[in-house]
Formats: sequence, C-alpha cells, structure tokens
Amino acid sequence: MRGSRRLLVLSENPPSFTITVTSEAGENDETVQTTLKFTYSEKYPDEAPLYEIFSQLNLDDNDVSDILKLLALQAEENLGMVMIFTLVTAVQEKLNEMVDQIKTRREEEKKQKEKEAEEAEKQLFHGTPVTIENFLSWKAKFDAELLEIKKKRMKEEEQAGKNKLSGMTPHIQFPLSPPILFLM
Repeated sequence: MRGSRRLLVLSENPPSFTITVTSEAGENDETVQTTLKFTYSEKYPDEAPLYEIFSQLNLDDNDVSDILKLLALQAEENLGMVMIFTLVTAVQEKLNEMVDQIKTRREEEKKQKEKEAEEAEKQLFHGTPVTIENFLSWKAKFDAELLEIKKKRMKEEEQAGKNKLSGMTPHIQFPLSPPILFLM
C-alpha cells in the first residue's frame, strides 16, 4: 500500500475517530491528504457509518466530491461487513491516482510548452512562401533596382570618361543576374 495513515479516537460513545490518509509523494514530493471522520451508527456494520472529510490538503472541490462519492459507493457495497479498512483503502488508492494524474498533467503541459516553443522557432525560420504573384512582384522591384544601378554606373562612367585625357580605357563589365530561387 502506498502512502500513510494515522488514527485518532475522538469519542467512545458513540464511537468516533479520524483517520488521516496521505498519498504517496509525487514527483516533487507533493502529496494530497485528507482526514476522514467516521462515527459508528447503532446498527453498524448493517448500516453505513457516518463519515465526512474533516480536513484536506492539496485537494480541490471536485476531488473532495469524488472522494465522498467513492465513500458512499464503497459503504453501500460493503453493508453487513466491517468496512472502515475497505473505505480507507479505497480513499488511499484514490489519492494515489490523483497524484499520478497531477504528474501526468504536468508532463503533458511540459510537452505542450515544448511543442509550442518548437512551432514558434519554426515560424522564425519559415519566411514568406514563394508564390507566382509574390515572385513576380519581387522580380519587378529587382529589375527596377537593377536598372537604377546600371543608370548610375553609366553616369559614373560618362563622368570618368570626360575627365580622362586619353582615349579608350579597357575594362570588363560583369552582368548582374538575379539570385536563383527555388519555388516550392
């Protein structure tokens, strides 16, 4: 059995006591805990004992409600038999399940955050998808820039030619070409 239990007798007549049930420690030593108060009725075990959650630690209202439903179900199933051990054992198992669910939920949240970070990183490197329309738009801008550069260069060459006293000067001109793009 995982977890722990403590018993405290509150009164002898009617017999009343509390049992503190603690789950097994989770990943970061977190535990859930509840203190159940039982009071025997005169017809116990043919009648279910009175029970309540006396106190709790790290349980929300839904968890408390689930535990009370579990106690009612177990008490009904065990009428006619001594049942406190069975009730406490069922609660112990439920608390351990809750800790396991917390661990699973945290792992899923961590995976989700990692996935979101990975998607955000992919977006950074993705860029603009190339389509015919945006390629033609880019090409028109590129051709206009290229024409502007050629005009500027020709103007500079004219200025250089006027300033020179000698005739022709040899030079090599390399044509500019647009970068090679891969269409997806």
